Amino acid sequence: MSLIEAEGLGKSFGGRRVLRDVDFAVEPGEIVTIVGPNGSGKSVLLRLLLGILRPDTGKVNRKPGLRVGYVPQKLHIDAGLPMPVRRFLSLPTRRRREEIAPALARVGVPGVAEQQMATLSGGQFQRVLLARALLARPEILVLDEATQGLDQPGEAAFYRLLEQVRAELGCAVLMVSHDLHVVMAASDRVICLNGHICCEGTPQVVAEAPEYRRLFGPGTQGALALYRHDHDHDHDKDHPAPLRREENEDIM
Repeated sequence: MSLIEAEGLGKSFGGRRVLRDVDFAVEPGEIVTIVGPNGSGKSVLLRLLLGILRPDTGKVNRKPGLRVGYVPQKLHIDAGLPMPVRRFLSLPTRRRREEIAPALARVGVPGVAEQQMATLSGGQFQRVLLARALLARPEILVLDEATQGLDQPGEAAFYRLLEQVRAELGCAVLMVSHDLHVVMAASDRVICLNGHICCEGTPQVVAEAPEYRRLFGPGTQGALALYRHDHDHDHDKDHPAPLRREENEDIM
């Protein structure tokens, strides 16, 4: 069964409709990325799926007992607050050193357990957040703009890490992003959102969809090629998933 499924989701704030008629599902083991311009409702959709917000219309179905690992968009750590990585990873659930060390090693920062959170680089900080999410043994990882503030090589490295984690743990990944760069090619399936789902399919199919090009232009193809050239293994792209389009104009 699907891990998370949205059925006819709609949400408004102050009389302004942010989302309408959103239908999609995340299946076990797949990497799904939601892209869209600023104000397209990406983070709102994520909060609806996680149960942080309640929809005005429609519903969210989750697999019973679904384990979710969440990597937030932003997390502020006061520089004056003593908070070593080891202690941070034990919040809110206490973790043994025997659990923490493998989690940090898995995400590529094995030597930072005693380092203060405030002294980590941007890339190290995001990897520690990912390690914290993985300690929950998730069936699905949910990431909201997890590479914000990283440069393009840092983004590419983070997305390759997600693929490795997916391969090792068999978990699904649901990402929300407004950065096109390499995120498209790091996905099995892309959902283009602008208040409603404009189009959906494999990265190559979506990148050539008229709805996508109307929002972002044709320039993403070069970034896709750059990522594939630097990628350490190829995805199976020979059988693209069907593209879904809506006839209605974008509402935002």
